Amino acid sequence: MPFVSNACRSKAVRCWLVILLGMSLGAGRSASSEEAVPVVVTPRPVSSDEELRHWLENMIGHHRYTPAEAAAATGLSVDEIATAVKRFGIASERPSASSSEQLVVLPYPGGRHPRIGFLEGAIDPQRETKVSVFTPWQASDRPSYVVVDCPEALWSNLGLTYLAHTHIDTIWSRDGTTLPVQEWDRSHPDRLTSTRRLPNGIEFTSVVVPHSDHVAMTLSLHNGSDVALSDLRVQNCVMLKAAPGFEARSNDNKTAIGAYACVHDESKSHWVITAWKPNHRTWFNPRCPCLHSDPKFPDCQPGDTATLQGWLSFFEGADIEGEVARIEAERWWERADAGEQ
Repeated sequence: MPFVSNACRSKAVRCWLVILLGMSLGAGRSASSEEAVPVVVTPRPVSSDEELRHWLENMIGHHRYTPAEAAAATGLSVDEIATAVKRFGIASERPSASSSEQLVVLPYPGGRHPRIGFLEGAIDPQRETKVSVFTPWQASDRPSYVVVDCPEALWSNLGLTYLAHTHIDTIWSRDGTTLPVQEWDRSHPDRLTSTRRLPNGIEFTSVVVPHSDHVAMTLSLHNGSDVALSDLRVQNCVMLKAAPGFEARSNDNKTAIGAYACVHDESKSHWVITAWKPNHRTWFNPRCPCLHSDPKFPDCQPGDTATLQGWLSFFEGADIEGEVARIEAERWWERADAGEQ
């Protein structure tokens, strides 16, 4: 019998858990008055033992969740989580990303807010757009990862057409339409994919493919509506809260080189680099903190499909301009599929 409580099965989609911010921020980090905001999480119930094992390995094993965080993500009780962890034999030790043939990329499990601050601008984050990319510098006793939100937001001439959390109204929330809950498709062995079809026929697909030295991403949009689409701006966010050394709430450790948004640690010798092409805007939000290399789709007539290409990598060294030039010389955005980048 699947390890899922009856209350969770019947109410999890409707119920909202409010978690003290200290739990969300993690050990050793105090909340300022700005962050003294309740964190709202809608739990995602699991439907089988197989799913429960997957998510607990993801949460406890890789992300080092506390039982309370795992409970918030699943809607189970802390005792139920502890029993399942013991039953499945799940340990919180995993090999570092650098020991793998490719970078470790996993669906972000929710239950732990991916931001430090500006929480009022991202209420109840949806996990179906978010992946965790583990850095090659993570220690065995703690996780080190960035959370990529792809897409965080999609704008068009219709207005705010999609938003991966609750903040300002979208064209759907404005008229009371609720979008269905989704999950990443994990069926392909070398990539994560997610396709969402909006009520008006607009469809977008995210593909995330880890390689040995970078993560390739594509975001495609199909205009299945009966109106022309323009001003198709996308926000793709890389959140730094869970990457020790990179999480300073300042822009002093961040630099923009064309389409490339870059951040370094305290030693200025380790870097996170991301870019999207064609680029619309490169910027940072120190309150979160996060990186943005935001792209823009060309105008789409009904029936048209357009694709954007994304990049994320890690660099160890001082010459960030040289590294960006090396990446740019690869012309990675000209490859049609993320698996080819």
